[in-house]
Amino acid sequence: MRHNNLEKELSLILLMTENRDYTVQQMCDRLGISRRTLYYYIDFFRDSGFTVEKRGTCYSLDKTSLFFTRLFKKVHFTEDEALTMRRLLDRVNDNSLHVQNIKNKLTRLYDLDILESVTFCEREAENVSTLYDAIKMKKTVILRNYSSPHSNTTSNRIVEPFMFMNNNNDIRCYEIASGQNKTFKISRIESVVVLADDQNHEAHHKRVLTDIFMFSGEKRFPVKLRLGRLARNIMLEEYPQSAAYITPDDANHWILSLDVCSYLGISRFVLGLFESVEILGSEEFRDYIRMKIDNMKNP
Repeated sequence: MRHNNLEKELSLILLMTENRDYTVQQMCDRLGISRRTLYYYIDFFRDSGFTVEKRGTCYSLDKTSLFFTRLFKKVHFTEDEALTMRRLLDRVNDNSLHVQNIKNKLTRLYDLDILESVTFCEREAENVSTLYDAIKMKKTVILRNYSSPHSNTTSNRIVEPFMFMNNNNDIRCYEIASGQNKTFKISRIESVVVLADDQNHEAHHKRVLTDIFMFSGEKRFPVKLRLGRLARNIMLEEYPQSAAYITPDDANHWILSLDVCSYLGISRFVLGLFESVEILGSEEFRDYIRMKIDNMKNP
């Protein structure tokens, strides 16, 4: 019995180390434990020297916790070193699975998931770096001389940045003056000034998620597919990030289990390879596919 508990604890450590989006209930569902047991484990982690972070209903373990530092001290890179390696890989312009796997490992170990592959000019790169630090430190910033095409104005915006979007071309922020979550273009920011003020409106931060098909939204929809060899190969070739969500089922089939922001992207893939894909789990997605097929039969 103790071995089973230890397996749950280790699995939770791995999940909380990578967690950015899973709520308490979602973590309980993934591990098959009660909320009471989860909170017991979280208290145990705190007592054991882990730094537990909380963002809304999401809990995670800070990778700078003493335990991780001791564990990785023989092979540990500083965050600056890891960031340098990530940027070098971004410049290689290589979308092979080997390069993608290295990027994924750096992301999981060093919390670099908010910096994705993109080429910046010097000013934009500096702004991204400053915003990255502000997110890590949970500080309020001024977006100096932000040029808005909607209002046809240039003004300073005091915001709480909390996530990058669209390959780091956009930054999602909570704007203090309007009390709204807004997405700002990095290219329209003259400079970024980090203030001494901590972020005080985290409960109002609304994350916009981007799935592997490049669709964005505030909601997530779970999809589970059984892929034949052809579908699996095409998925990996066209969407290398899907490798993290694919597991073997048997010698000729694989399970793809992931969350999407829209059924549109994944449905295009399923309909294009219908004979090599089996839909599992989500009845809502089945109904969506049936509707698409009916629309094609009766345009």
